[in-house]
Amino acid sequence: MTADLLRIAIATSIVLAAAAIYPRAASGQDQPPPIGPFVIDVRGTSPNFPDDALLAESRGLSVDELPGRGLGFDAGAHLYLFKWRVITFGVGAQMTFARAASGAVVQDGVEIARAVTSWFTAFTPQLSFNFGNGDGWSYISGGIGTSVWSTVPDAQQPLPADEERLTTINYGAGARWFAKPHVAFTFDVRFHEIYPGTPQGALPGSPRMNMLIIGAGVSIK
Repeated sequence: MTADLLRIAIATSIVLAAAAIYPRAASGQDQPPPIGPFVIDVRGTSPNFPDDALLAESRGLSVDELPGRGLGFDAGAHLYLFKWRVITFGVGAQMTFARAASGAVVQDGVEIARAVTSWFTAFTPQLSFNFGNGDGWSYISGGIGTSVWSTVPDAQQPLPADEERLTTINYGAGARWFAKPHVAFTFDVRFHEIYPGTPQGALPGSPRMNMLIIGAGVSIK
């Protein structure tokens, strides 16, 4: 199975699992409210920064100096426009902030790996396909926006590549459960496909990369 097929399979599995457990009205009770009309999400996230050799080369680093897993948060807002059969269509946007840091490695008094900090920021409009009702729903969403990926040794100034805005495709799936009328628990699994960067002098451009970010938090409607 290719990496792309694996990502699609993961996202599809999440949606199917969430769709199977979203709240439904019991027989004889009032019908649940519709999805929307809007929702605001705030989530803490666990981003997985790739340890890619070409990425390290584009910044003059070794693979061992790349930070790896980090922490972050995202925030988004979505409007729900209309329902067709079981699908409610929505539009919105998401801001993503992620950070990871590695410590210096010293062996026999010699620094063999520098301390490096990575920042990832992205803004992405999204189209969403939602399944469920106003008490809880699952979704698939995606869009195209831009991101900045900065990977810099702590004692060094950023390179132009660390400030370059790169086209980024954002896609994933998740769900929201409203324990109260206007407040829900939400989780989201999202992939950020980041386009290649521009070569900088003797350094090659960063490669096309994929970052997986898993988040959980609250939704307000």
